Amino acid sequence: MSIDTLARVAQNQRSVDARPLMTARDVHVWYGPKHALKGVSLDITRENVTAFIGPSGCGKSTFLRCFNRMNDTVAGARVEGRIELDGQDIHAPEMDVVQLRARVGMVFQKPNPFPKSIYENVAYGPRIHGLAASQGELDHIVEHSLQRAGLWDEVKDRLQDSGTALSGGQQQRLCIARAIAVDPEVVLMDEPCSALDPIATAKVEELIEELRGRYAIVIVTHNMQQAARVSQKTAFFHLGEMVEYGDTSQIFTNPREARTRDYITGRYG
Repeated sequence: MSIDTLARVAQNQRSVDARPLMTARDVHVWYGPKHALKGVSLDITRENVTAFIGPSGCGKSTFLRCFNRMNDTVAGARVEGRIELDGQDIHAPEMDVVQLRARVGMVFQKPNPFPKSIYENVAYGPRIHGLAASQGELDHIVEHSLQRAGLWDEVKDRLQDSGTALSGGQQQRLCIARAIAVDPEVVLMDEPCSALDPIATAKVEELIEELRGRYAIVIVTHNMQQAARVSQKTAFFHLGEMVEYGDTSQIFTNPREARTRDYITGRYG
């Protein structure tokens, strides 16, 4: 294969990676009478980690939960607008919400391993979704997922120990392994490091960088230094609006909006 042909293949692959995997258009969310999110439009690609930043109560977690319809579980919540996953409307009647949440995995603020063994925490999703035809395949998925989550070497000799017996940082990486075991397309992370110490936080941030490109990753964080370290795209939210969205370097060094500049420089938040 010629160099020119190889270059075209690489360019085509970059084009595929850059194509939006999820799109949100004019998304509004109400919790009862409260208008929590106001007309947000955004594209999510596989090649970038996208960070949502902003003060508490600004709508960033509300928007994150729109991508896998977690707001469906909130009494009185109402979502308007269109959200697509790989061209499919996630609110279409034929969309299976269980399958959607397998394709769009989520890691929560507080590590929440099941009260089961380390092995069963990771095996649970592949088992219920029928992703393994044999015990050997299931063993491979569990090992591969724990390796991707940077946890295998720490737990390979105690897979039958309870997942809740791990340290906080290990529990969060176990939850990431559990999320990626069903081979999702998107991984949502809602403040994944807020309950962790600096060393565990660094390990999760390294893991995010290693997973980038394999999955589309969206992270909500209050920690602006973390957003600057791990993301390539950043969206700033304030009072239910997405004030500004762009390259992370531009948002942090040369924001276009005064509200973004004031938040970045610590004038409020």
